[in-house]
Amino acid sequence: MKIRVDRVKCEGHSRCYALAPELVDVDDLGNAFELNDGIVPVGLEERAQLMVDNCPEYAVEIVEG
Repeated sequence: MKIRVDRVKCEGHSRCYALAPELVDVDDLGNAFELNDGIVPVGLEERAQLMVDNCPEYAVEIVEG
């Protein structure tokens, strides 16, 4: 499983970072980017789904990989 953050859609709310700092980090403006090339380690799949479900801009998505 992989995640992808659309940096154009991201408006820096940092909800994803608050939910799963193991999967994303944020820049100085709060805009998220994937860690570890977006690969979701085993055991963090639910956290990845929480990020998707809680992004107000729908900027985080799960992609197969």
